[in-house]
Parts: sequence; structure tokens; C-alpha cells
Amino acid sequence: MTAQEYIKKLESSFFDKRLKSLYSKGELEKQKKRLKAAAEEFVKEFPKDADTEISIFSAPGRTEIGGNHTDHQHGCVLAAAVNLDIIGVVHFNNEPVVRIKSEGYLPEMIDLTDLSVREEERETSSALVRGTAEGFKMAKLNIGGFDAYITSDVPGGSGLSSSAAFEILIGTIMNCGCNNGIADAVTLAHIGQYAENVYFGKKSGLMDQAASSVGGLVFMDFLDPENPKIKSHNFDFEEYGYTVCITDTKGSHSDLSDEYSHVAKEMTAVARELGCDYLREADEKEFYRQIPRLRGVCSDRAVLRAMHFFDDNRRAQQESEALSRRNTEEFLKLVRESGESSANLLQNLFSVKRPDEQNIPLALALSRHILGKDSAVRVHGGGFAGTIQAIIPTELTETYVNEMERLFGKDSCRKLRIRSEGGAKLL
Repeated sequence: MTAQEYIKKLESSFFDKRLKSLYSKGELEKQKKRLKAAAEEFVKEFPKDADTEISIFSAPGRTEIGGNHTDHQHGCVLAAAVNLDIIGVVHFNNEPVVRIKSEGYLPEMIDLTDLSVREEERETSSALVRGTAEGFKMAKLNIGGFDAYITSDVPGGSGLSSSAAFEILIGTIMNCGCNNGIADAVTLAHIGQYAENVYFGKKSGLMDQAASSVGGLVFMDFLDPENPKIKSHNFDFEEYGYTVCITDTKGSHSDLSDEYSHVAKEMTAVARELGCDYLREADEKEFYRQIPRLRGVCSDRAVLRAMHFFDDNRRAQQESEALSRRNTEEFLKLVRESGESSANLLQNLFSVKRPDEQNIPLALALSRHILGKDSAVRVHGGGFAGTIQAIIPTELTETYVNEMERLFGKDSCRKLRIRSEGGAKLL
């Protein structure tokens, strides 16, 4: 189907059933308009492909629900794909070249005959494309060139992992276009993580990529990160009278890379003192017995962060069990406890470099003031700056959104819905 044929069918109800499976009913017309605009932009950027066959791919952002900074220690997390996604209009060009035009950015061209790591590409989308291609080759999968126009409604720096969504989008394109879709969701997640760690230059666990790739609300146990145990929950917060919101507190992420890396480094330092590579392998009782000795070789903050890991790793499992039992009261209690642990033990609500900038603590305090006891709020994602998450009674949603946006600006507070499908060929 050509871009013009797609546009014509988007103007009818031809794709409605497929779109409703990924987006809420109320978003249908908005998403059709968005897809139509993307197809039109594709033709403008790649006029030579105007009369060729195209496909449209999508990969969702993700929200972390349980387990804060546990995945990089091979722990457990609870996460969900969300209704905000990144889409790509794609033509497979039969050349060893990927050409990408992302909305708002300059065009990029990646030569697939040279997949070496390039220092000048660090922290760029070209690095992620090159790293994904190398990841496919390492997994003995095929790679091939394509032309793509890409647009995203996953806001960067929002804690919804726009980078993982991009990685899974590129992986899904190569998987479907060059491998008949034979790579499973976990394989694509590993490839995305490899691209981010080695080529992009950012160390991360597997949670972000796995949540975007697998889709739905999932409990993930990374005890064996090569073969994580994944349990899907058929749970819709809205059916139980709750709405999930994230608020971008507008804190600056600049100069925070070492803050993020110190979390993993300090937890790993404690693990090594306990004779392990990761805290998940350590004996919790032995950890507490050895705290007097650990204080002599690790910082107090490292010890506190290890305490957080043991507690939040266990809590993520308990949250999953509570959802299985449909016990929302217990679940929300555990989420609140996780938030308190992140604040007091993990200490990732603000940067020690900028103690006067405490957007996240302010947002959490105001949220608790507005919402009362029947809700749960916590830092979302990496922390230090960025977003908070709130799970709130639906009847309070409008009031909450208005108050958050009164403080942090228009569109700073977003209502999320769980998306059942991960990276996919959309149309």
C-alpha cells in the first residue's frame, strides 16, 4: 500500500478496529489525523518513495509502577506500556542504508556497512540505529536499509522512556522487514539495551526496553537477565476507579549523569563487599549483620540504597501478587511505601548539587495535600529531576490535573492508559 492509499483509508473507517486496539476510543480521530500527517510528511521527505509500498510501525513509552532502581541489580519490577507512542512510516529501500527524518530534527543517514561504535555519535539516535543493527547481527538476525519518517508523542525527559521506545521501534522495523518477525519481544529488548549501553553511552537495566517491547502491565523478574521471568496482568486501573497520572516537574536533567550512575555503582559496591556481583545475589540477613563492617568500606548512602533495594525488590513482588488478587487497597499501600523508600533510603528526589531545586519533593507534597489517603504518589523513573507518578481515584483526576498544571504549567500532567501491545507493525 502506498502512502496516498494509506491516507485515503485513514480518512475512512478502514483502520478503526486496529487503531482502537492500541489507543482509547476517545483518541481515535486524533490518532488518525496524526498518522495521516505522518504519511504526508513521509512523502515530502522521501518523494522518490511516494509511489512505493510503505508500512507504519509503533512502539510505546512505558511507566514504571513498582521497583525503583531495582532492575540494574537483577531485581524485580512492575511496569506498563502506555498509550503514548513513537510511530514510523517506513519504506524498505533494499540498500545498506537507513535514512531517518524525525519530526523536529535534521535528517540522518546511517551506513549499515560500518557498524563500529562512533564516539561522535554518543547520545544520538544514529548511535541507537547503528547499535540496534549490530545487535541484530550479533543475534544472527538479518539487517536491511529503510527510509523512515518518525514522530513521537512520548515526551523526552518525561520518565516515559522515549529512548527505549525509539530502540524498540527500530528493532521492530528490522524484525518485521528483514526477519519475518521471528525475534521475540525479550530478544528485541536485549538488542535495544545493548544499543543504549554500548553505542548511545548510557548504562541501564532491561526494564525500559522490556516494558516497551512486551506491552501490557507486566511483572518482570531479572534474576536471570538473559531470560527474565515475565508475568502479564490483565488489570485496568480505570475499571477499578483509578487513573494513573505522571507530572513533569520541569526540573533540569543537565549535569545529572553521575547522580544516576552513582546509584548503580553504590549498590554494586555493597554487593561486591558481600561477595556478589549484584545485590539480588546477596543474602539480606548477612547484609544487615555486616552493616558495621560495610560502613568502613562503603558510604552510608550506599548502605541505605542497598536497604532500599532489598525492600523495593520484595515490594515489587508483593505489588504483583496484590494485583493478581485484585486487592487495590494493599497495592496502593505498597506503592506509597515504595515512594517513601525512594525518598528516605534511595535518596533520588533531588540532586545534592542543587539542593535549592526540589521540584519532585514539592510535587509529591502538594499531591498528598490534594489527594488524601485513597491515592498513591511516588517518584517516577530515575529521579533527581523529572516526573512523579500518582494513582488516584478517577473522580479527583480533573482537580488533580488542574492543580499540577497550575504549578508546573500547561500539559505538565498527563493521564496514562495501559497499552496491551508492545512494539508492533501498526498498519
